[in-house]
Amino acid sequence: MYQNVDSPIVKLMPTRRIHTLVVVWLSVLALSTSGEVFAQLEFEGAPINYATAPVHDAVALLQQKLDHGEASLNWDDDHGWLPSVLEQLNVPQSSQLLVFSKTSLQLRRIMPSRPRALYFNDETYIGWVQRGDVVEVSTVDPEQGAIFYTLKQQISESPKFVRDRGQCLICHASSRTKGVPGHLVRSVYPSRDGQPHFGLGTITTDHATPFERRFGGWYVTGTHGDMRHLGNAIADDNRKDPIDPEPGANLASLGRLFRTSPYLQQTSDLVAMMVLEHQAQMHNLITRASFETRRAKHHDDVMNAALKRPKDYCSDSTGRRIASAADKLVEYLLFKDEFRLTSPVAGVSGFADEFSTRGPRDSKGRSLRDFDLQTRMFKYPCSFLIYSEAFDALPPATLDVVYTRLLEVLNDSSEPAADDAFAHLSRADRIAIREILAETKPGFHARMIAVSQAVK
Repeated sequence: MYQNVDSPIVKLMPTRRIHTLVVVWLSVLALSTSGEVFAQLEFEGAPINYATAPVHDAVALLQQKLDHGEASLNWDDDHGWLPSVLEQLNVPQSSQLLVFSKTSLQLRRIMPSRPRALYFNDETYIGWVQRGDVVEVSTVDPEQGAIFYTLKQQISESPKFVRDRGQCLICHASSRTKGVPGHLVRSVYPSRDGQPHFGLGTITTDHATPFERRFGGWYVTGTHGDMRHLGNAIADDNRKDPIDPEPGANLASLGRLFRTSPYLQQTSDLVAMMVLEHQAQMHNLITRASFETRRAKHHDDVMNAALKRPKDYCSDSTGRRIASAADKLVEYLLFKDEFRLTSPVAGVSGFADEFSTRGPRDSKGRSLRDFDLQTRMFKYPCSFLIYSEAFDALPPATLDVVYTRLLEVLNDSSEPAADDAFAHLSRADRIAIREILAETKPGFHARMIAVSQAVK
């Protein structure tokens, strides 16, 4: 596991040992993650050109407004630029999550008594650390996936978001992020200073992760009945029983664990945590489908020119690559393999109510943002990120396969058989999702019309 060279552990090492450590780490990286390194080299070059192509994400657009005097950031003596950044990027304070494991950029300032705060909306993630040097920002560009920025925490007449040029990709472009520049939510076994016990492993979490393996290294407020998680707890270096989940279960307040007054909210909401886990990997799968299609098409373009084939010729291998990426996207979009809740879940910050008010509703008042939280996360299991700019920016060939596959699943009006890949969607679920999308998602509606006309 990579150890940050600015960490207290490495600072105690002689220079020669640091050099040896880095050389060994690079050797291990080359041997064990060559596929990931190759994938990174692929998106750095044509046709993706991740580092050099223009971006149009929310932070880049805000910076343009700041540069032209069309927007401004206000300094706060307690939190620096944070409150103003949240306001400008429309990120709700109710989304606040608190993570105390040393697993991010400013790890030396993070510990159980001083966790890092994370805030997010559908496309942007903001990280803040007490007495931190920077505000950390990641956001989603419709075509390039996750883009990472920092904003110096010092008073300035012209604050500037600075784009990362590769350091973040050490962790944020790997198999954990589906091989693309992406977002990552992990559950770890934290020691008393917040350093993970890496020997016990780490878990990349999403909506399919069993509840009992989630939230390690995070503070969590909310109720979850008889279910247990790894949050709100320090781990022992003991493979058999590293964490006792009982003391950290069903907490409405964090006041007995650390001083919460420096934070914008006094909570680290359970429902917000579950939404974060889902959408981080949803973003990654959208980006992966986009990159895979563009790379496959680019390969065809090169071969078509070399072999003097028609420019629009699509090889069988390209078709398979697009279909594979699109199928994985649809499976996750429809919450295939979602962990089944065995107790009701509730947050305490108001996040759930605020989240549900955003996004379109159909004529019956239904929304893909309506929560269930009894046996599953959402009442209508289709990701709200189907409305995202990144989804709409998918290449036409990808959208064609995605919409075709969605219609195949949602048009099945019979009760699903036990061996159905989407058996978790009842007949009523499929009808409701199809009706909601038909009224609220123009691309889906257009595909429904095209299919109907073709049948006639």
